[in-house]
Amino acid sequence: MAENRIRVDARGIACPGPITELVKAYRNAKNGDIIEVMATDPGFKPDVEAWIKRTGNQLLEFREEGGTYVAVIKVTAKK
Repeated sequence: MAENRIRVDARGIACPGPITELVKAYRNAKNGDIIEVMATDPGFKPDVEAWIKRTGNQLLEFREEGGTYVAVIKVTAKK
């Protein structure tokens, strides 16, 4: 089964907006899907780390690119 890549652009949205957008995308995702979230809020990193820990999904990558934070998440915990 091919993975589905879901891109979420939450740039310019203040906390808790980026994590809210991630949760919306997650609701429509399936195990194996990749969610890539772009955000400019510096609070996004601790928020996404806490969300990963709480939900049991997999953070594949977190990087900063010129003031934009990018989280790449593999959906692994959907029941």
